[in-house]
Amino acid sequence: MAVTMCARLFLHRCAQGLRLSPLTPPAFTSPFLSRSHRLGPSDDEMYQRTTVSVMQKEPGAGALIHSYSPRGFNIDGNRVFGPCALLPPAILQWNVGSYKDITVESMALFHMLEPRIEVLVLGTGGRSERIDPKVLALLKSKGIAVEVQDTPNACATFNFLSSERRVVAAGLIPPPISTDLE
Repeated sequence: MAVTMCARLFLHRCAQGLRLSPLTPPAFTSPFLSRSHRLGPSDDEMYQRTTVSVMQKEPGAGALIHSYSPRGFNIDGNRVFGPCALLPPAILQWNVGSYKDITVESMALFHMLEPRIEVLVLGTGGRSERIDPKVLALLKSKGIAVEVQDTPNACATFNFLSSERRVVAAGLIPPPISTDLE
C-alpha cells in the first residue's frame, strides 16, 4: 500500500512539472530532515561541554619534576639547586658532584628509608654513565631496583613511576650546559 501511495505522489508531481506548491503538504514532517535545523547541545553528546576544576592534587600522588636546567630542578614548584635526592616524603640536597661521587656511602640514605623504596632512578647528568658495581650490588641486596639514565630521561621515568603510585626515589645530577644547538 505504501508503494502505491508513493507511486501516485511521484506521478502526480511529475505531471505538475516537479513543482512544489504551498498547497501540497510535505510527505514527512520532521525537524531532523529540514535543512534549517541546527544541532544543539540537546541533540548530540559531542556538543555537551563539561568542565573540571581540580582543587587539590590527589593524595599520595608523590612529587613531580616539572623542569630541569644546568643549575637544578623545579619539583612541585620548589626550586632545588644542584644535585638532589627525591625521597617519598622529602626533597634533599645530595652531596655528589658527578657520577664518580656516587658511592656506597652516598647511597645510604636511599636504602635506610621506611617504607622501603621499590625503584631508585639515578640521573647521571648529560649522559648515561656506569655506576660502581659495588653500589649496584648493595642496592640489589637490599631489594631495590635501580634505573641508571641520563638526567632528562631519569626525570621522565621518575614522573611516570610516581604517577603510577610506585614507591620510587631519585638521585639526580643536573645536566651540563648543552652546546649542541649553538
